[in-house]
Amino acid sequence: MHFSLASLLWTAGPTLFGSGAFDQILAAFQRATKEKSPAALGSLVEAVRAADWKQLPEALGPLALASPECLGAIATPGVSTDAALVLLQALITRMEVQSRGPYEARHDQSENLRRYHELLRRYIDHKENAEFIHSEIASLRFPLKLTSVVQVDSKTSPAVQIADVLVGAAVEAANTLTGQRQGVLDPGEVLSLYAEDQLIHYLPSNDFTEQKRLRSGSQASEMIDYFARHFGGGAT
Repeated sequence: MHFSLASLLWTAGPTLFGSGAFDQILAAFQRATKEKSPAALGSLVEAVRAADWKQLPEALGPLALASPECLGAIATPGVSTDAALVLLQALITRMEVQSRGPYEARHDQSENLRRYHELLRRYIDHKENAEFIHSEIASLRFPLKLTSVVQVDSKTSPAVQIADVLVGAAVEAANTLTGQRQGVLDPGEVLSLYAEDQLIHYLPSNDFTEQKRLRSGSQASEMIDYFARHFGGGAT
């Protein structure tokens, strides 16, 4: 439901809310989630009200009405628009499915990954039996088969260098396909090098029937509660 509504908002927002108004809402939302100040939250509400938000009240109504629950969620410490953790969890999910036994993950010394290194260690050390279904193709089971996470200097690791090249090409292809920027590589040729289950993305999809089928039986809310209980706020 949330993914489909977000996809609809991203696709139709510029047309429904007027020229430039949707960009103003996105910019105000980014600022509000970063600053979490009353002024930033107020600017977000004003940006929504300035747009023709009643064209899609299911998406923007709570902000236009300054819902305390909605604004409170944005102002919650730790809540951000940083997708790094979400993508990292998606990557672990795929590695867990594809690995037949224990494995080690190696990554470069990027600041984003360094931020989550301790959290990954806690995932690895968590020995309680639990399993959550995200969608038809994604699930996560504890204990993980992942045994360790190691940071390496990419300058001395050919494997990490190759991974950087492959990821960079895939990102360029995705940006070209979505119109974010024009790359020099042919996106079709690049993406044809990958199997479907080797690409992790959150591109909008307006095939709502397919998305409903794909996420049928999802335990996403149960997983969020489980992670908050075991991995949030200093849990051990």
